Amino acid sequence: MAADEAVLKDVAGQLRRVRKSLGMTQELLAERVGTKKSNISRLESGRYNPSLEFLVKVADGLGKKVQVKIGEDNDKKAW
Repeated sequence: MAADEAVLKDVAGQLRRVRKSLGMTQELLAERVGTKKSNISRLESGRYNPSLEFLVKVADGLGKKVQVKIGEDNDKKAW
């Protein structure tokens, strides 16, 4: 797996976990973000490589902030 694919899968998993922990559906998140449910589904499955702007909108929809870390770090609590 290429490094960018691994990052995308990691971000996708984090988004899904946060959304589910909030008891939020993909439909509700899509509504909050102003996008289609299919875009949220594709994002969470790692089939959509979003822009940073879109990720910020998704984080806002979740009531969270995007944190970017450069370098080696195993802390998965960046959301």
